[in-house]
Amino acid sequence: MTDAAEARDKRWIALILLCSAQFVVVLDASIVNVALPTIGEALDFTESSLPWVVNAYVLTFGGFLLLGGRLADLLGRRRVFMFGLVLFAIASLFGGLASSSGQLVVARAVQGLGAAILSPAALSIVATTFKDGAERNKALGIWGAVAGSGGAAGVLLGGILTEYLGWEWVLWVNVPIGIAAAALAPRLIAESRAEQEVRTFDVAGATTITLGLSALVFALLDAEDAGWGSTQTIGVLAASAILLIAFVAIERRSRAPLVPFSIFRLRTITGANVVGILVGASLFSMFFFISLYMQQVLGYSAIKAGLSYLPLAVAIMLSAGVASGLVTKVGFKPILAAGMVFIAIGLLWFSQISPDGTFLADILGPSLFAAVGLGFAFVPVTIAAVSGVEDREQGLASGLINTSQQVGGALGLAILAAIANSEIGDSRDPAVLTDGFSSAFLVGAGFAILGLVATLLLIRNADSRAHVELGAEPVAESSS
Repeated sequence: MTDAAEARDKRWIALILLCSAQFVVVLDASIVNVALPTIGEALDFTESSLPWVVNAYVLTFGGFLLLGGRLADLLGRRRVFMFGLVLFAIASLFGGLASSSGQLVVARAVQGLGAAILSPAALSIVATTFKDGAERNKALGIWGAVAGSGGAAGVLLGGILTEYLGWEWVLWVNVPIGIAAAALAPRLIAESRAEQEVRTFDVAGATTITLGLSALVFALLDAEDAGWGSTQTIGVLAASAILLIAFVAIERRSRAPLVPFSIFRLRTITGANVVGILVGASLFSMFFFISLYMQQVLGYSAIKAGLSYLPLAVAIMLSAGVASGLVTKVGFKPILAAGMVFIAIGLLWFSQISPDGTFLADILGPSLFAAVGLGFAFVPVTIAAVSGVEDREQGLASGLINTSQQVGGALGLAILAAIANSEIGDSRDPAVLTDGFSSAFLVGAGFAILGLVATLLLIRNADSRAHVELGAEPVAESSS
């Protein structure tokens, strides 16, 4: 076991471990995308149910992130981090062993739960291990660059694994990583917890928000099959509304609510979470539809589709690193606004894809724009989300932005999949598929434009400038 002083000396090595765990969490939201056509054939998924391979993970992840953060504060951050890693690894093992679509969706949901437990614990360990100011900003910049590149790396790795080892390995790859990280954690990370906190777990709040969002996404995904005006669609939407209203009522009465609504009085916090939802809605679905376009329309193999993401993955890593430096110099608002512009341009360009397209003409250019946009958006929106928040609520603020991005991704994919399916139906004609995917990209660009508007209207200039002043403090001190 490691004590606090020893952990302080090993903090940068521990950061590598924590970033690796977060990288796998983000990676798993996208690693199955390239394997989706193969998985669909192997386990007899329908076109409308296939997005649930992604959504099952994202929804349980987003729904239980805040509860996971509270468990870490009360039970011990290292302990909860290790438990989440082991649960994640076990779910990955059983996911690869799945013999039916239902088994795989359940395994992906449990994977998401494991991710929701380990991810906020990892981020809270980073926040408590590194001193506030330049050191923590540097650590969070590395964290943001690694997490921001995880989505693109997922589809690249997914293509390689699917082509050479089989779709099962996009899940099994997590098993040795999760077990190894859990084994190393006690040697690098000291245990920490919020001793003064009341030992109350808002299980009711986490359950109602997760079930409510799941019902909403299911209604959107299945509406084309069941009919938008059908009893099923209306009934599920009504159930979703009741659960979400119940969540609000539970939070207002809880002694230790999952989400104290008072935090939304800070305008920048509200704005960052709104933008986080829209970033997730526009970009998560991008990976999904690009993968389907390359394989179902252009006829790419899984490995060729995965390798086609290489420029995008590299561009995300580079732009996230550049964004970390620029935010310190000019503030998070202008960089976030620029990121949303790049995302919108990339998705608008993607909406022009053609049935007989090529990598150079239809994929490379918009991929690079979207990649720069993701790098420029991910780091500043995370910083903005914790701007002006008291230390005792930093965990909550971090959990909220992660939740916003994940739930935004799930809802965005549901909406865009419903739009694409409404045009595609049961057709496998490349021209029809292309039209459906184009419509989805166009609406995704609309989400990005809304994100730009939210950035300009809701993110306070004063908070953005304050971050610049905070980053300049160590320089001023060293020169005096």
